[in-house]
Amino acid sequence: MFGRAKKNTPAADAAVRTVTLIGKPGCHLCDDARAVIEAVCAETGARWEEKDITQDEELYRAYWEQIPVVLVDGEQHTFWRVDAGRLRRELGG
Repeated sequence: MFGRAKKNTPAADAAVRTVTLIGKPGCHLCDDARAVIEAVCAETGARWEEKDITQDEELYRAYWEQIPVVLVDGEQHTFWRVDAGRLRRELGG
């Protein structure tokens, strides 16, 4: 969907996957995305991290119009709204 090849990762490998939420403080869409990511990662065993675009000039230039942005293993998965089912499928769960 975002110009990248689809990875086929078995569910057993979900724990080695990393979901990154790129957002900023005070962003209600970021809060919504965080809740979905936390729940899906808890279910699948995937790791997740959060990065603040206000603290990283490179991330700000790349994503300021799209936040929240979700990366899976460093590749853009989605932006603005996070669909739990789609993220779960991406993680192999």
